[in-house]
Amino acid sequence: MFTRHRWFGLVAVLLFLGALAGCATGPAIRTETDPEADFGRYRSFAFYSPLAMNSEGYASFATERAKAAARREMEARGYVYDEADPDLWVNINTYMQQRTDVYTVPDVDYGYYYSYRARSYIAVPYWRDRTEVSRYTEGTINIDIVDVARNRLVWEGISVGRVGRMRSPDERGARLDQGISEIFAQYPYRAGARGPVM
Repeated sequence: MFTRHRWFGLVAVLLFLGALAGCATGPAIRTETDPEADFGRYRSFAFYSPLAMNSEGYASFATERAKAAARREMEARGYVYDEADPDLWVNINTYMQQRTDVYTVPDVDYGYYYSYRARSYIAVPYWRDRTEVSRYTEGTINIDIVDVARNRLVWEGISVGRVGRMRSPDERGARLDQGISEIFAQYPYRAGARGPVM
């Protein structure tokens, strides 16, 4: 059971946890569009070669999964896959890195180590900051869409977020699919349309 003066500490902890929950909303997605690009003339696509994900010189399970997800997204927007003469190249890159966050948490105490008080009356609380260290893996997915004729990047989508523990290839593949889908949700163009259609 909480005494009246312990409620101050509980309220501080609950406020902090609420703030953390508000921050954990998923990956941050950022996009950039070339203002000079004429999206109305783009109708076909292929994958850039070599794909950025193939930095080691060979394709992997993740590469094929990412290409399949990106192809679904492009075809859903009316683009036709054409390796021989594409209007657009799609390039994909993924990488992970270890991150460390250091932050302070407000903490409260009441000096109960003074035994003569025996908790018989309320002591004035004193506040201090407690330092916390959080280590986690951050994952990034980049989607580049390139105008083949001009050899110029016309749209870029980037997703950055924490990577949870995924034990099976199916879990990792599903998360990759989801990340690519979330990026393409910010792509506002359709094949042959001059302006955004979202």
